[in-house]
Amino acid sequence: MFWLLMAVLSAVFAGLTSILAKCGIQKTDSDVATALRTIIVLLFTWVMVFIVGSAGTLMDITLKSLLFLILSGVATGASWICYFKALSIGDVNKVVPIDKSSTVLTVLLAILLFGETEHLITKLVGTALLGAGIFLMIERKDRQNNSSGKQWLPYAVGSAVFAALTSILAKVGIENVESNLGTAIRTGVVLILAWIIVFARGKQGQIKTIDRRELVFIALSGLATGASWLCYYYAIQNGVVSVVAPIDKLSILATVIFSYFVFGEKLSKKAFVGLALMAAGTLAMAIWA
Repeated sequence: MFWLLMAVLSAVFAGLTSILAKCGIQKTDSDVATALRTIIVLLFTWVMVFIVGSAGTLMDITLKSLLFLILSGVATGASWICYFKALSIGDVNKVVPIDKSSTVLTVLLAILLFGETEHLITKLVGTALLGAGIFLMIERKDRQNNSSGKQWLPYAVGSAVFAALTSILAKVGIENVESNLGTAIRTGVVLILAWIIVFARGKQGQIKTIDRRELVFIALSGLATGASWLCYYYAIQNGVVSVVAPIDKLSILATVIFSYFVFGEKLSKKAFVGLALMAAGTLAMAIWA
């Protein structure tokens, strides 16, 4: 059950990522920040590859695994670009719940594609609780901030869809591949995609003018992401995807707490009920894993 602990650590680091990233994109363009932080994540993951000694197995990866790792990296890059764009123009507590809705799709796809039907009723009930909790949090914030517009909404939805695809594609891609090495390969794909976006939109000149304080937060968010990824992909390689994915999404608890103290973003009673439902659904799936 070590994979369960790794899933929990993944959630903790993911919760830190959202807050640190938000601090790093107050003035900095989200595409540029994504490209820069991916460099940190890539360095972090390759350091781990050499620490565990899995670099020598690189040539043993099958074409099928490599293809799915690349596809997973593309999905991750698309999810990141959408997510950090949404964070740059919306509140953390508005964006994160929608991003976490990817859990529902991930669980259902894992059941259908991988046959993860053990404790099926518990998983379906847990997924229903997650969905209800997400709805309560999203609905409350949309009503409260209706006057500020919803430019962030399409990006948040896109982030959730691509995040769900990431987990499914990665599950296939890291079969018989050491998890650290698989993560490093995927991160390389994300880095290429992120910089293509930066140059395609002509934003490379903004790198020289980035605020140093924000650059520190961007780097820290990259480290937190790297740690989260390493824990997460170890967990889905050795554990049950339909359980790991919901646990990882419990990072919203850390995000909500930090966003309150750092940004002063408060939740209503209705939103707290939604948060409690999300936690209950996740814990139900974890306990009966």
